[in-house]
Amino acid sequence: MTRTPTELLTIGELARRAGVATSAVRFYEEQGLISSVRTAGNQRRYPRHVLRRLSLVLFAKRLGIPLAEVAEVFAALPDDHMPGKRDWDRIARRWSDHLEARRREIEQLQRELTGCIGCGCLSLRRCYVLNPGDSLGTRGSGPQRLLHPDARG
Repeated sequence: MTRTPTELLTIGELARRAGVATSAVRFYEEQGLISSVRTAGNQRRYPRHVLRRLSLVLFAKRLGIPLAEVAEVFAALPDDHMPGKRDWDRIARRWSDHLEARRREIEQLQRELTGCIGCGCLSLRRCYVLNPGDSLGTRGSGPQRLLHPDARG
């Protein structure tokens, strides 16, 4: 069977191609991340281009990117027609800032993983120097040295 960009997929076909359960497809649709059209018999049909959106949702999820962030970025994509290169370029520019910030956070976590993060555990010798008596706890909850650059000292 020849596949075309304009063909409509059943929920089962979409789920199989994306590698998820049909319940996941319905969930992502309820969250507004993908959309379907209804047949005269009220069955869901998905434009083939929804596979791209769904694939990006799944990969973002794998990277720990919140669905709310994905939805925010996807809000600029058209629902009524297949997004084109210009649409995806716009999304890429918008998402680039989010991804760059996340990359910096991951690099910071990687650097600080074996050091004091200001969480209050005081389990490392460095904690006694960098966070004596959990002094960073007065600034708030959580790993203060990771959350706030000004908490470094």
